[in-house]
Amino acid sequence: MKVASYDIVFQEIPGEVTLALNLSGCPCHCKGCHSPHLWEDTGEQLDEALLDNLIGTYKGLITCVSFMGGDQAPEEVARLAAHVKISSLSLGEGRGEVLKTAWYSGRIKMPAADGPFDYVKIGPYREELGGLKSEKTNQRLYKRVGSSWEDITSSFWRKTL
Repeated sequence: MKVASYDIVFQEIPGEVTLALNLSGCPCHCKGCHSPHLWEDTGEQLDEALLDNLIGTYKGLITCVSFMGGDQAPEEVARLAAHVKISSLSLGEGRGEVLKTAWYSGRIKMPAADGPFDYVKIGPYREELGGLKSEKTNQRLYKRVGSSWEDITSSFWRKTL
């Protein structure tokens, strides 16, 4: 699994400052995809060393790490997300600061209900339904609340007065 690019984002996970890792090799190939360049197998191998470097670089600035894709290797995404939790705790200088983890998956069903994720977005992009900002979307963003999941997709929808 490779990371083609990354960025600090503010809209992918509500209320979080997120390091979004754009993973290449996406098998979904959704019609109208906003990132078709991620269909190719390009970028740098994503491993613990790269994650530790990024977490260390952005320590104190980010609150979440999101894996954007990775549907070709779900077990690897879950394993690396677990590493983020452990690594962020050790880099938190004993303050108990554990980064949240998220996964944006194009799968139809939740791929990691028991995994190390605080947020999971599921659903392939369907051009006629739009993304998470559309009230017609088939995609859903879930937040872990205790041992269950809460659908927070509506937090993306603008409320008009």
